[in-house]
Amino acid sequence: MDMSNRPKDIAKDIVKDIDQVAVVVDWLDACRRHELGPLLDLYASEASLECNCDGGNTYAGRAALESYWRPRLEAFSPNAFGLEEITPSADGVMLDYLSFEGKPVRIVFTFDASGKILQTRCGPYAPATAPDVVGARDHAW
Repeated sequence: MDMSNRPKDIAKDIVKDIDQVAVVVDWLDACRRHELGPLLDLYASEASLECNCDGGNTYAGRAALESYWRPRLEAFSPNAFGLEEITPSADGVMLDYLSFEGKPVRIVFTFDASGKILQTRCGPYAPATAPDVVGARDHAW
């Protein structure tokens, strides 16, 4: 008898998604508060960030992430780090938000087994506004 779809297993998947979403909310809150240490603490030690906002550069490890985030957190825009949409996915969490410059960005988070951010991939995107494309997902890269 296949018991892979028991409600208990579904509940575990939901809890996993809620935990990952909570980490992303903590990430966004640290950005809004311009708190570099708490932001970096959300990342795994071997984490990487692929940024297609600045030409497709990749940053790996805490020191590289710090050099990426420090100037962005020190910059200020009145719309910086505004939440647009947050969506759990099979691979992690997708977040549409306003960058440190107030520009729309899509970032995809994947996590390690302990719930730390393992990888992020971000890039600019254009939010759907026309009635015939509402709900269509745009790719950030």
